[in-house]
Amino acid sequence: MMDFLPPEENCRLCARLCAFRAQNRQKFPSYHNAPVEPFGSLSAQILIVGLAPGLNGANQTNRPFTNDYAGDVLYPILKKYGFAEGDYQKRKDDGFTLANVRVTNAVRCVPPQNKPLGEEEKNCRRFLAAEIAAMPNLKIILSLGTVSHKNVLQALGLKASSVKFAHGALHRLPPVAEHPDGLILADSYHTSRYNINTGVLTFAMFEEIISNIKGLLNK
Repeated sequence: MMDFLPPEENCRLCARLCAFRAQNRQKFPSYHNAPVEPFGSLSAQILIVGLAPGLNGANQTNRPFTNDYAGDVLYPILKKYGFAEGDYQKRKDDGFTLANVRVTNAVRCVPPQNKPLGEEEKNCRRFLAAEIAAMPNLKIILSLGTVSHKNVLQALGLKASSVKFAHGALHRLPPVAEHPDGLILADSYHTSRYNINTGVLTFAMFEEIISNIKGLLNK
């Protein structure tokens, strides 16, 4: 099992993201404005992978999806299905905890317009790969959106084109060194405000995803 080495607070791998981080430190001095830490234990069986921190969400709170509309969808549904405890109050010190789930992002720093560049995804992929390798009990990865889906595959050393993204799909992945029994990759549209407002994703659709994942663990 690999040790999980998160990016340093002043990670300099991506010049554009570093410049944006510096701007935000001037504009929002009370925000975290640094690579965002994953949320949940490395011993979890489920890893949920989002895209990147939101400017006024995780970039502010240093907890994925926290104070972001996407978290308003994600966290109450996780709690409903027994994967979280406490009351989600949109801040890191709210006492809300995850149970058998870890939440992270493909890119750890907030990107301009919520759109990381391919080079930035590649630079950050080493941290996702190390995180996956450091989860000894991992069975299921839930990718929220196509960018997450692609980066999970590449973090596992697979071609991005080897498995096609499809909402609700469950993909059995080939074995890798740290996970010789193979992993299941589950796909969902991202729980973003845009997807909810446009009807691309509904609360019921996302509940079905989480329900199916719970069923897989109980088999």
